[in-house]
Amino acid sequence: MEGKLIATSSPHIRSNETVTRVMLDVVIALLPATLAGIYYFKFNALKLIVLAIVSAVVSEALMQKLFNKPITINDLSAVVTGLLLAFNIPPTAPWWIPVIGSAFAIIIVKQLFGGLGHNFMNPALAARAMLLASWPVIMTNWVTPGADAVSTATPLGILGGEAAGASMPSLTNLLIGNIGGCIGETSALALLIGAAYLFYRGVINWRIPIPYIATVGIMTMIFGGGFTNMLYHIFAGGLILGAFYMATDYASSPVTSRGQIIFGIGCGLITSIIRLYGGYPEGVSYSILLMNLAAPLLDKYTRPRVFGEVKQNA
Repeated sequence: MEGKLIATSSPHIRSNETVTRVMLDVVIALLPATLAGIYYFKFNALKLIVLAIVSAVVSEALMQKLFNKPITINDLSAVVTGLLLAFNIPPTAPWWIPVIGSAFAIIIVKQLFGGLGHNFMNPALAARAMLLASWPVIMTNWVTPGADAVSTATPLGILGGEAAGASMPSLTNLLIGNIGGCIGETSALALLIGAAYLFYRGVINWRIPIPYIATVGIMTMIFGGGFTNMLYHIFAGGLILGAFYMATDYASSPVTSRGQIIFGIGCGLITSIIRLYGGYPEGVSYSILLMNLAAPLLDKYTRPRVFGEVKQNA
C-alpha cells in the first residue's frame, strides 16, 4: 500500500472551535438570564442554580469513573445541562428537585446513551418532563418576584383561564422578567441578549429558532386571540429559552438545513396546539422532546444529494 494515494470522504475542514469553547459561549449567553433570575427570585434561585450545576457535574464525573471513561467535566457540558435545568424549575422548589433532575439528565439521558453527542433528546428538558410528571404540584407552584413573594399564575396560565379574574402583566414586565414563572424563563430580554451573543459567535443559526417562534406567532395570532395575545405567547413562558437554547442542541436536532427548518416549524406547531387546545398552558418542553425523536428521520429524508452521486435505476 506504500505510495498509494488514499482518497477519503469529506469532511476535511478543520475548525478551532472546541466543545469547551462552545459550552463556555452558552454559559456566557445564559449569564444575563441567570442574573435576572437571581435578582427577581433572590436566594432561592441562587440555591437551586448552584445545586443543579453541582449535581450535574458530580453525576457526570461519577458515571464516567464507573464506566472507566476519561473524566470530561472540564468541557462544561454538564454545567450547561445543570444551568438549563435550573432555568426550568420554579424558584419555590425544594432543594432535592434540582439534585434529582440533574442526576436524571446526566445519568439516564446522557451517559447511559454514550455521553456527550450521543443523547437522543435534550437532557435538561427530559429531566424537566420527568420532574413535572413526578411532582406536578411542586413544578407548577409559581410566585411573584420579590422577597415577600406570594402565589400567582403565569401569564400563559392567565391566558388559559387558570386564574379567573387575574389581570395580565404589562408587556414591559414581561420583557424584563418581573412576572411569575420558572427561574430562567421569565426575562425575555435577558434571554434575547444571550441569543444575540450566540448568533454573533456562530454557535447557533436562524434555521431552528426563527421558524419555531414565527410558527407560534402565526398560530397564536390566528387562533389565540389576535396580536396582543400573540405577543404574550411569544415572550411569556419558555418559548424564547426553548427556541434559542434547547431546540438548537447539536446532538438532538437535525444537521441538514431543510431538516432544521422543518424541525423548528414542527416545534412551533406542537407548542401552539398544546397551549391553545391542551390542558397544560405550556408546550415548549414536550414539543422539543417530540421533535428530538423525529430528528433522525428529518435528516434521512432531507439529506442533500452527494456531489457526483448517480441515481440508481429501480
